[in-house]
Amino acid sequence: MSAVYMIVGTLVALGVLVTFHEFGHFWVARRCGVKVLRFSVGFGTPLVRWHDRQGTEFVIAAIPLGGYVKMLDEREAPVPGAMLEQAFNRKTVRQRIAIVSAGPIANFLLALLFFWLLAMIGSQQVRPVIGHVAPHSLAAEAGLQAGQEILAVDGRSTIGWGAVNLQLIRRLGETGTLDIRVREPGGSIERNYALNLAAWQRGVEEPDPLSALGVRPWRPRVPAVLAQLDPQGPAVAAGLRNGDTLVAIDDVKVDDWQQLVDAVRQRPGQLVVFSVERDGRVQPIKVTLASRGEEEARVGYLGAGATAIDWPDDMLREISYGPVEAVLQSMQRTWTMSLLTLDSLKKMLFGELSVKNLSGPITIAKVAGTSAQSGIADFLNFLAYLSISLGVLNLLPIPVLDGGHLLFYLCEWVRGKPLPERVQAWGMQIGISLVIGVMLLALFNDLGRL
Repeated sequence: MSAVYMIVGTLVALGVLVTFHEFGHFWVARRCGVKVLRFSVGFGTPLVRWHDRQGTEFVIAAIPLGGYVKMLDEREAPVPGAMLEQAFNRKTVRQRIAIVSAGPIANFLLALLFFWLLAMIGSQQVRPVIGHVAPHSLAAEAGLQAGQEILAVDGRSTIGWGAVNLQLIRRLGETGTLDIRVREPGGSIERNYALNLAAWQRGVEEPDPLSALGVRPWRPRVPAVLAQLDPQGPAVAAGLRNGDTLVAIDDVKVDDWQQLVDAVRQRPGQLVVFSVERDGRVQPIKVTLASRGEEEARVGYLGAGATAIDWPDDMLREISYGPVEAVLQSMQRTWTMSLLTLDSLKKMLFGELSVKNLSGPITIAKVAGTSAQSGIADFLNFLAYLSISLGVLNLLPIPVLDGGHLLFYLCEWVRGKPLPERVQAWGMQIGISLVIGVMLLALFNDLGRL
């Protein structure tokens, strides 16, 4: 069933985002008097095609990895004299800029719409209460303690752990002071703490901001009872079953699930002995743990999950907004995620963030399937983030992308005449090389994760 969700989720995600992006170009082109020859969602062999009254051919093609809007243009084919005024290249620089920028803008508008819907639907947030602070960690050195609730990070309010993580991700690879405001347990006293960052998590392939600070979220105590097993994982291979209670690992008593997780993560690739309670009897079972990650980021993997957690009511928050407030929330989230995407790209370029964090089509497909299976809210959230990424990437000043065309048109606007054709040709060659290189790197990262 997960494969079905992945395929359907990917097709829906790409279909919606590509269609909306290309519709932005199409709609503004029509308003500027440009004749649109073809509106294609996908590349390759057309599966479905039809024409509208103005002669535009609409196509759904076989390869759903993008799309395009083909306009009448003298640079691509001869144009009859009677139709010259409808050619794209005959329009003013301002009109061409408007047409090219309309695609990315459409992606940002789509993200605004999705975030607006999500803000009105509402969500349940877990209060960001610290459950444990690791000794000698950044958090411990700053004085943070278990039981404190994180109210803000770097001055930005944090209503749940998602907001905390988002603010921490913004600081990856940086040096400086991280400001955290907390509420003391059992009262209303608030305190500020300063954590000193030094090239924090720079170059780490799979950064875990909370663990890097030495903070573990508070969770209800969960017994170490197996409830979910990975069919291809070490647990199943060793004979562990759903309902088994793990009471010890290598003769060290296990009190709850989190202790088990910590012990497993510290033993990548090792042979361990679990004391397993089954049908009232305790028996030893040897398990060779798998390993995930590379080098210093390697952690042990058992391939098992715990029972569902029952959270106390006082640890949960129901967050929702009215139609007007939701507009402000959606604008803020879209702006924040756009800046975060740009900042992450800059950090990858300067080596502050590992390029291993760059994801390609395989990872996108997996996340699309997981979010679709989780529910409409998670899927809309995924679509919004992906739409923002598509908008930001297309605005980068790289020839071939929309941002590259905008760069050429802005130069033409300033100079009063187009750039020489050979300069544009060199730019296109460089742009194609960059885009292909990034795509191959993203695909390599995807295959490495598999």
